[in-house]
Amino acid sequence: MTSLATTIEAILYLKGQPLSIGKLAELARCDREDIEEGLIELMDEYAHRDGALEIVETVDGYCLQLKERYRFLVDMLIPLDLGVGALRTLAAIALKGPISQTELVDLRGSGAYQHVQELISQGFVRKRRQSDSRSSLVQVTEKFYQHFEIDQLPELRQKAPQAPSVSDQDLAAEDTDAPLAAPEPEIDSNP
Repeated sequence: MTSLATTIEAILYLKGQPLSIGKLAELARCDREDIEEGLIELMDEYAHRDGALEIVETVDGYCLQLKERYRFLVDMLIPLDLGVGALRTLAAIALKGPISQTELVDLRGSGAYQHVQELISQGFVRKRRQSDSRSSLVQVTEKFYQHFEIDQLPELRQKAPQAPSVSDQDLAAEDTDAPLAAPEPEIDSNP
């Protein structure tokens, strides 16, 4: 493997997020054409390895990630430590996002502030300031899609229009971090 391919591998490993060709070129201090050649070499190298990692192209750029067949290890070794309230806030952000933090608090209540901080610290959400508003925008990250093993949400909505949607009322339901109650069994009234 060439020195540039090895440098790209190190950058992708250290950044831990998808990077565009332009950003890779900037970080590796070379031109885009060289990065493209280095990526092809690196992707070919990983494709022929019998390892747990792969280089993939995502909507946001190229990243080094765990192969699909090893994703079960993530849940087993790094369990998700989120309460019901934070999970519901995450669902609201995923379905409505990017959404302003003010709108999110209107939808989920003041507990959303703490939930957003928790979700940011776990890498599922990112927050960015809006130039024309005092409220920040929040949206899910690539880690959200990888952890929950779903494709981009707009594609998910288009593929399953018949699926029931989560209403604003469901997302705004007052909650604590207690477990959800199990549904009551249906009783057949006709003997």
